[in-house]
Amino acid sequence: MKIGYACINLSIAASTGRTCTLKNASPQRLRELISANLSGLERIIEYNMEKGIGLFRIGSGLIPFGSHPANELKWWEEFKPQLEKIAGLIEKSGMRVSMHPGQYTVLNSPKPEVVKNAFEDLSYHCRVLDCLTSSSIHKIVLHVGGVYSDKESSIERFVHVCSMLPENIRKRLVIENDEKSYNARDILRISSLTKAPAVFDNLHNYINPCLEDEASLIGKFALTWKACDGIPKLHYSQQDIFKKPGAHSQTIMPDSFFKFLLSVKGIDADIMLEVKDKNVSAEKITALVSGSKNAVQSEWARYKYSVMEKSYEMYKVLGKTVASDEMAASELFCLINDVLLLPEDRGRAANALEHVWGYFKKNANEIENERFFSLLSSYKNGETPLQAAKEFLRGLSVKYNVGYIRNSYY
Repeated sequence: MKIGYACINLSIAASTGRTCTLKNASPQRLRELISANLSGLERIIEYNMEKGIGLFRIGSGLIPFGSHPANELKWWEEFKPQLEKIAGLIEKSGMRVSMHPGQYTVLNSPKPEVVKNAFEDLSYHCRVLDCLTSSSIHKIVLHVGGVYSDKESSIERFVHVCSMLPENIRKRLVIENDEKSYNARDILRISSLTKAPAVFDNLHNYINPCLEDEASLIGKFALTWKACDGIPKLHYSQQDIFKKPGAHSQTIMPDSFFKFLLSVKGIDADIMLEVKDKNVSAEKITALVSGSKNAVQSEWARYKYSVMEKSYEMYKVLGKTVASDEMAASELFCLINDVLLLPEDRGRAANALEHVWGYFKKNANEIENERFFSLLSSYKNGETPLQAAKEFLRGLSVKYNVGYIRNSYY
C-alpha cells in the first residue's frame, strides 16, 4: 500500500503550477515557466523519495497552456533532459504518479467543441505522463461529466467517445465516482462498458451514495483493475465539518482513516489522500501505517484530551497501551474512534476541561480565571455548550503559545 497526496508540497519551496495570463504567454515566458515548474516537480519527487511517499498526483498546470493554442512549443522535445531526469527518479523510487484533469474536461458533453477541447486536454495530460514513464500503472483520473437532463444518453455518449480515444490515452484513463451525478454503481456500470478501471472516492460516495456498503463497493472497484493497470487506486478524504459537503478537511484524522482501512481489508490498494495539508498528512499516515512508535506517540498526544473528555478510564488504558507499544496502530486508532463516538458526559467533559486549564492557570489573569470557572460552572449546569468552554481554552492556547494544546485535536 502506497499513501500519497495531490499536487502541492507544503514543506518546501517547490511550485509546479507557475503560470501567466494569456496575453503574456510569449514563447520565452512559457519556457521560463516550464523550466521552473519542472525543477519544482523534480524537487518534490526527491522530497517524496526522502520521506517514503510512494504516490503523487502531478498538477495539470505543469506545462502552462499545455492544451491551449497559445502554447506552440514542442516542450516535450525542448525540455527532454529535465523530463528524463524526473523520469529516472520516478523509476528509481518505484513511485506511482497520476494526473487529474479539471472540471472542464468533459467527454460526454453534447457540444462538439467541448468534446474536442477534452480530447486536446487528455492528449496533453497523456503526453506529460508518456514523457515520464511508459508504464500504464500511471493514470489519468477523469469524472464522467454531466447528466444533461438525460443520464442514459449521457452515459452512451461517454462510452462512445471513450471508444474513439487513441490507445495511449485509453491505457491510462481511469474513471471516478463523483459527488453529484454519477455514483459508485453508475461508475461500475460505465467501467464495464468502457473497460476503464474505476477509482473509488469515499467522500463522494458518502455525499452521492448508492444502496451498497462501502466494503462491497471497494471490492467491486478493485476488480476493474487489470494486471497492466497496477494495483487499484482509491481516493480518501474527510469532510471539513465547517464547510459545504465535499470540502476536504485540513488534516486526515487517523482514527477515521483506520476505520476506513477495515473496508479495504484484504485488498492491496494505493490510497491518494485529498486533504488541505497535503504532504503533511501523507507523511503522518505513512508513518502510522508503518507502525512507527514515534508517530503513534505523537498522534496520541493530539488525541488524549479528546479521549479523556469521553472516558477517563479509556484515557488511562490507551495511554498505557501507547507507552508499552503493545498494540498495532490500526487497532489503537480504531479503538480511539470508538471512544470518540461515545455520548457526551458532563462530568467527564468537565474533568477534561480542568485538565486542559492546568496549562494556563499560572499565566492566566484574574479576568481569564473568572471567565473559565464561570464557563465551567455554566456548562456543568447545562446552561452553556461544551464548545464555548473549549473555544475559550483554544484562544488561551494561542495567546500563551501553548503548542501542546494548539496542536491537539481537542
